[in-house]
Amino acid sequence: MGCKLILAPQAVARLAGIIRSIAKDKPDAALRFGIHLIEHTQLLENFPDLGAPYRKRPNVRRLWCKPCFIYYRVKRQEGVVEVMDYWHSARQEPEFL
Repeated sequence: MGCKLILAPQAVARLAGIIRSIAKDKPDAALRFGIHLIEHTQLLENFPDLGAPYRKRPNVRRLWCKPCFIYYRVKRQEGVVEVMDYWHSARQEPEFL
C-alpha cells in the first residue's frame, strides 16, 4: 500500500510558477513538463525512498527530475510523503531546508 502524498503550499506555488514561466514562450512544453513533474512526484507514493538523502538536512530527500529537484520528507509512522518544494537546479540550493 502506498503513502499519502501531500504538497506543501510552497511546493504548489513553486510548481505553478515553473509552469507559468515556461508557458510564456512554450505553452505546450509547459503542460508536458508540468505533467512530467507531477508524474515523478506521484512515484513517491509507492517508492518514498526513490530520492537521495539531502546531505544538508536530516530527514529530507530530493528526487532529480531534470532540470528540477523535488524536495520532500517521508513521515513513515503517518504513511505520508510531504513534498516541500520544487527547485530548478540552476538556482543556488534552497535555504528553506
